[in-house]
Amino acid sequence: MSAQVQPPSSSPLRRILFAQESGLVLVIVLMMAGLTFFGGTKNKRIADPLKPGEWTVVQVNKFLDAENLVLLAKDASFVAIMAVGMTAVIVMGGIDLSVGSIYAVAALLGAMALRALQSQWGDQVAPAYLSIPIGVGLCCLAGAACGALNGSMVVGLRVHPFIITLGMMAVLRGVAFVSTKGQSIVGFPESYTSGFFKAQFFGVRPVPVLVMLAVVLAGHLILTRFLLGRRTYAIGGNETAAQYAGIPVGRVKIIVYTLMGMLAGLSGAVSLGYLGAATSNDGMGYELNVIAAAVIGGASLTGGRGTALGAVLGAILIQLITNAMLILDIDTNYTQIVMGIATVAAVVLDQVKARFLPSGR
Repeated sequence: MSAQVQPPSSSPLRRILFAQESGLVLVIVLMMAGLTFFGGTKNKRIADPLKPGEWTVVQVNKFLDAENLVLLAKDASFVAIMAVGMTAVIVMGGIDLSVGSIYAVAALLGAMALRALQSQWGDQVAPAYLSIPIGVGLCCLAGAACGALNGSMVVGLRVHPFIITLGMMAVLRGVAFVSTKGQSIVGFPESYTSGFFKAQFFGVRPVPVLVMLAVVLAGHLILTRFLLGRRTYAIGGNETAAQYAGIPVGRVKIIVYTLMGMLAGLSGAVSLGYLGAATSNDGMGYELNVIAAAVIGGASLTGGRGTALGAVLGAILIQLITNAMLILDIDTNYTQIVMGIATVAAVVLDQVKARFLPSGR
């Protein structure tokens, strides 16, 4: 006899009224409106359309300025890609503190490979059909290997993932420092940086956002339409019951941690192409932002609940908070305080909903 496990569901009315995503969308819209109207303006030097070759100074809205929006979208993309994977880990009842270090190590390995590739081509630019598969592929493989190691130790040693991933975070960060000796790695093919990840279309650089959207769609489909997703929810809801239902709990955990590592590597590959450099400090502190994005997006730390869309909305909200402090000239040291309060508030709200709306899962 097999048990059919489904992701959390509820009535349409309950989903509309109490879905974490609905509240996040409202908060994001209100914040964007507030920053638009109260963020103020700044002087910006632009090319004069009436006098070719000359420049003019105009006043632009600080928040709606194209440079600010591109920065906001780019930073949100790096975190959101990893937050989708973190949501799956948290839904399963786990945690991964090593994502920032995996991000750094994967980016460094990709950077070394890309620099070596470009050196082979000398003055010519290495073609995109080589640079993109090598850079992205190596970053994702390195991340997946680290994630698989995390999952294997969690399952094999039966130690809480907090301890395993905390140790992995320290080990990988040390590897990043030792391998680079504190030096930045640059010299990538332009076909990987300005030719692809930083390519401009109609004045914007959309590739990081497009990658993020693809990850969100894939994450949503896996969690809601695939057997792996249903098993992930089942394990987070009740691991013992999932085992009795015949679900291979250990295998699912290893797969989910592997996917988490792969997405951390993918985020590293995207940042590598956009920033054009890799350092041992890359991704430091990202684990807190990624976990916060997942939790603010509705992932329950007790397991069994969370969505890919919520993770991305959580990442956008976090970056909006950071962006608002920059625009309003608030000391950025307060950013972590505000994000901590937002994360705690999200956890409290989750507990309140679980207590008073038990059927809302």
